[in-house]
Amino acid sequence: MAIAAKAPSSASGGELQKIEALLGGSRVLARRLTNALDAHELLLNGLPALALDHLVGNLVVIGKNESLEKAVGMSLRTWQRRKETPSKPLSQEQSGRAWKFAEILAKATDIFGSQAEAEQWLERPAVGLDQRRPIDLLGTPAGVELVEDHLDRLEYGIYA
Repeated sequence: MAIAAKAPSSASGGELQKIEALLGGSRVLARRLTNALDAHELLLNGLPALALDHLVGNLVVIGKNESLEKAVGMSLRTWQRRKETPSKPLSQEQSGRAWKFAEILAKATDIFGSQAEAEQWLERPAVGLDQRRPIDLLGTPAGVELVEDHLDRLEYGIYA
């Protein structure tokens, strides 16, 4: 199930730079993201496998477990196999899910003040999500939208 990534169309330059940094920056992505179309083209062609390695390798709280599988749609075993062929880009679906996870993590980091706090929030049941963990909702487009809406409410001080 492909997740429609609305991130590239709605992300500002600053947000793009945060997402780019979570995915390894221009060194890993082999280009700078200056606008939403750059992000779109990158995702169409597939993120480099190293971008997912960078994202996963720099997680502070979230482990390489089933939570991560829900977030990026790739089992730990598949991720380990992908590391054996680092030159092969991720599929469009995998790229879109990795991008969306990076986007949500970047936004949550802005709201909570640190990446560690953002990751803890992703792992804890949320009152505004009917006591569901945000990370568990990232497996479907509807769940992603719920998490994004909840983050928007948190950002503007509306907690329920």
